[in-house]
This record gives sequence, structure tokens and C-alpha cells, in this order.
Amino acid sequence: MKNKDSRKKREQEEEQKPLTLGQEILQMSIYLLIVLCLTFLLIHYVGQRTRVQGDSMRPTLHDGDNLIVDKLSYRFQDPQRFDIIVFPYEHKKKTYYIKRIIGMPGERVRIDQDGIIYINGEVLEEDYGAEVMRSPGRAVTEITLGEDEYFVLGDNRNNSSDSRDPSVGNIHRDRIIGKAWIRIWPFSDIGFLKHQ
Repeated sequence: MKNKDSRKKREQEEEQKPLTLGQEILQMSIYLLIVLCLTFLLIHYVGQRTRVQGDSMRPTLHDGDNLIVDKLSYRFQDPQRFDIIVFPYEHKKKTYYIKRIIGMPGERVRIDQDGIIYINGEVLEEDYGAEVMRSPGRAVTEITLGEDEYFVLGDNRNNSSDSRDPSVGNIHRDRIIGKAWIRIWPFSDIGFLKHQ
């Protein structure tokens, strides 16, 4: 009985024995490494926060809105018409555009002088534009999209640099970072974004 009690007492003392400074540093380092790895994986492959600058997506998105971009969905499915996507602007580093997909791969896109959008010769029924487009840009002449290309427009059609502008042009599939998923700021507008 005495041996059993003394063994139990030794086990309790060993359990309560404080960690050495080296052990604490090692534990903290492992913990921080795990947190950093998980954060990197989340930001790189799952989602990232982005801030809207400008009014090119009004009335859907406003200057200063903070969004979470879903970077995972397009690994399993293709972008769809009317998805709001984020992609880098090729002519300025660390600049990203957020626009709505209008034309899909292989389609023919044309915008007439009255601002009406035609896809493969048929009028596109949509109501995302804030107003009638005044300038069809390069889409005044029919544009045929490649097998991996998308034609995008801002919802504020008369205040948007988008696929009508030669500097933006058609967006290749591999340039799409992800789909705008949820608005997290301002608090009064928190919620999932409407795409289709």
C-alpha cells in the first residue's frame, strides 16, 4: 500500500513538473509554425480578404466594401455567367479588378451603340448594369472568345475599365483568382453576394 501511494505521488510530481525554458520555446515555436502554415494555406488556396476601390461595380459593390474571395470553388467547377470575379490587372503590379462575367469561353460578344449586349447574336437578358452603356468600346465589333477566355463588365457600365478596354481585354481562365463570396464590411451590408 505504501509503495502504491509513493508511486502515485511521484507520478503526480512528474505531471506537475514545470517545463524548462527550452521546452517552452520549442512548444511555442511548433504552435506558431502550425498557425503560420494554416494561415498560408487558407490565404493561398481557400479565400482571401479584398477591398473594393472605386465605383465600377455600383450598385452591387461600393467603394470601401471588404469582401472575402472564394479561391476554392473554381478548382472544382468552371466560372459561370454573371459570377463576380477578381483578377490581376496586367499593366500595374498589386492591382486587382473585380468584375462580372458576361461572355463565356467560345462565345461571340458584341455591344451595339445603344448599349445592348449580344451573345452569339442573341440579346443577353440581364439587369446588372446600373445604366445604359454609352460606349461599347472594342466590343462594337463582335469579339470571339477563346476556349479559356471570359468577357467581363463592371455593373457601373459607364464608369468601369473592363473587357471593352483593350488594356483589360478578355480574361484568361488562369488569371482568375476567385469569386467574390461574402461582404464583411460595412457591418450594415454583411452578407453573401448575389451572382446569378
